[in-house]
This record gives sequence, C-alpha cells and structure tokens, in this order.
Amino acid sequence: MPQPRDHLRPVDAMEVLVLVDNVLDVLSTTPESVTSEIPNLRKAGAQELGGKCLCCGAWGLSLVITTEVDGERHSLLFDSGPEEYALERNARRLGFDWSTIDCAVISHGHFDHMGGMPKALQLTSSARGGERIPVHANPGMFHKRAVQDASDGSVFPLADVPDPDELSAAGGEVVNADEARLVLDDTVYLSGEIPRVTDYEHGLPKQVRLDEQGEWVPDPLVLDERYLCVDVRDHGIIVFSACSHAGIVNVLTDAAEAFGTDNLYGLTGGLHLSGPAHEPLIAPTVRDIARFGLQRLVPGHCTGWRATHALIDAFGDAVIPEAVGQLHRLG
Repeated sequence: MPQPRDHLRPVDAMEVLVLVDNVLDVLSTTPESVTSEIPNLRKAGAQELGGKCLCCGAWGLSLVITTEVDGERHSLLFDSGPEEYALERNARRLGFDWSTIDCAVISHGHFDHMGGMPKALQLTSSARGGERIPVHANPGMFHKRAVQDASDGSVFPLADVPDPDELSAAGGEVVNADEARLVLDDTVYLSGEIPRVTDYEHGLPKQVRLDEQGEWVPDPLVLDERYLCVDVRDHGIIVFSACSHAGIVNVLTDAAEAFGTDNLYGLTGGLHLSGPAHEPLIAPTVRDIARFGLQRLVPGHCTGWRATHALIDAFGDAVIPEAVGQLHRLG
C-alpha cells in the first residue's frame, strides 16, 4: 500500500531560518551556505550593532523551513519556542514576514516547543488577512506532564501546552491525527510514531503525566514526538528532529527505513544528549550516527556542549552548530 513518503516531492532548494534556539553565536565563522545573525539583522534594516537590535536566546526551538520548487516557495513553522516574547522579538529583528507561513507543525507536547504557538498563529493569520493556518499535531501532545523526583515521588509540573481549542482560537486549523502525512504542498514529510529499536535510547526516565483519573503515571517515551524530512535535489534527505526524545538513532533508523540509508544527507535539530541521564549516551549515539553517512549535522537546542564537541571530533566540518538568527540554505 503506498505510503505518504512515496509521494514526497523533491525540492530544488531549502532554507532554514532559526527563530528560537538556546544558543547565541554572532562571531564564529560559518560555511558559505550559512548566514549568521548579524548579516541577517543588517539585511533587515539594523542601523547599528547593540543590544536592542540583537536576537535573544531561549530554552526551546523554532525553525522556519522554506522549500522551493520551480521558483515557487512555501514555508512551514516547525515549533514555536517556549513563549511569545523570544519568538516575536527575534522575528521582528530579523525582518521576518509572517505572511509567508503556509502551515505549522508541532514536534511534541512540551512547552519549550509549543508555548509560543498561539502567538505565532495570531501573527500569521493576521498577516494573511484572517486566513486560518493549518497546524499539525497529534492527540498525545496535550497531556499534563511533570518531572518526578525518584527519591520522594514529588512532581515538578511542566507548564501546560496550548490545547486544540486555544490553537484554534488563535487562528489555527488544527490537524490532530496520529498518522504520517505530507505537508507544505507535499514537499515535507511529517512522520508517524517513531519505533524504538535501540537498547539505550529510553526517552525521559523521570517524566510522568496525568491520566484520566488524575493520577501521575510514567510517561518516559514521549510517544507523541515526530520528525520531518525534506528531499533536496542533488543532495538527499534532510531530517529535522526537534528534541530527539525518541533517540536520534531511532529517528534516523526510521527515516532510513522510509527513504533508504544512502539517501540520507543531513540532520538538524536538538539531539537531547545533555544532562546526567543522557550524557552517558553520547558515545554510542555518535558511534551509531556514523552508520548513516551524513554529510551535514546541525545540532542545536538540547544537544549540549559535550555532545556537540563529540560530534565535531567525529565528523569535523560536517558539523555546523545551530544558533539564533542563522539562515541555512541548501540547493
């Protein structure tokens, strides 16, 4: 039976604008395919360099992915960062035009990836004359979640994420379904649930969620997480994994199953290899990433400096650490 992935349209070019990320880096050199923050600020009209013109970092992620086919461009908002301030501020300083957004995708149900989505939908809908904006989600994203202390069982709740009604009220047309699908004029593949096949990628061991009876129950696997793929002509598949709670090797394994290992070209996003529960996984993760022969790795958000260093040691100049305000172009 044909799958959505079978009908993914190759694109002539792809651009990725980093609206929100943990990291600021205005000084490091980048390859020609990446424009760092300051040139993008100047292009947007900044007259002098100072704190008021710069972007700000925030714990979270928001990317604008733009695909181009035969001169026709379409853009997708992939996550929205933790809240509206960083998203709106950075977009304004970068001169971002919200009317270019055709749809949005939420990677998973954590506040640092969808807290700013109502504001993003408001801005986009307003810029598009009141048009409702498709926003792709799945039912598992909308649970109340918390981190549980193993020593005494106490919980530290995570901020609530906007529910489908809030997203709709903000101007979204919520597509709330579990299955894989194509979006953005069939130029972006949105995965279904990610199979867990490695023996070391176990998600968030301390995460719990409220069940229907109001009890906290274990929720380590973050089964609502999804990834994206774009097929860039003459390069191959770029995988976007916003947080990799499923494990980035599980993500890449599923993408390879869908599109073929030889067709995978690059990886962008958070790899969640920071913190005491995840840093021990850096070595096996880097070892297993090597199996996929990637030519570009753009780690950001929750990857962590130890994992970023390990990736650079292993893959050299193929690694381009992500930072706020960057514009990446391929093709």
